[in-house]
Amino acid sequence: MKEMYLKVGKKGEIYTSKEIRNLVGIKPSGYVIAKISEGKLIIEPLERAEDIIKKPKKIQLTVEEFEKLSMEVQREMLEP
Repeated sequence: MKEMYLKVGKKGEIYTSKEIRNLVGIKPSGYVIAKISEGKLIIEPLERAEDIIKKPKKIQLTVEEFEKLSMEVQREMLEP
């Protein structure tokens, strides 16, 4: 477990370093979720919708499943 000291501002803001943000994946204008467990504060980054959408999706289809989906799409495209 890596430990680092962080500064706490006058209003209670917690300042992280660029190294910490890079290590855990906190991005500018992003969001984090704060959890409290056994008196400890745990901060985790939340994925942005844009990042989730851009992730490549891996699916496995049989030839039969692919053909069925293809036929359904073709029918939907031909419907008025």
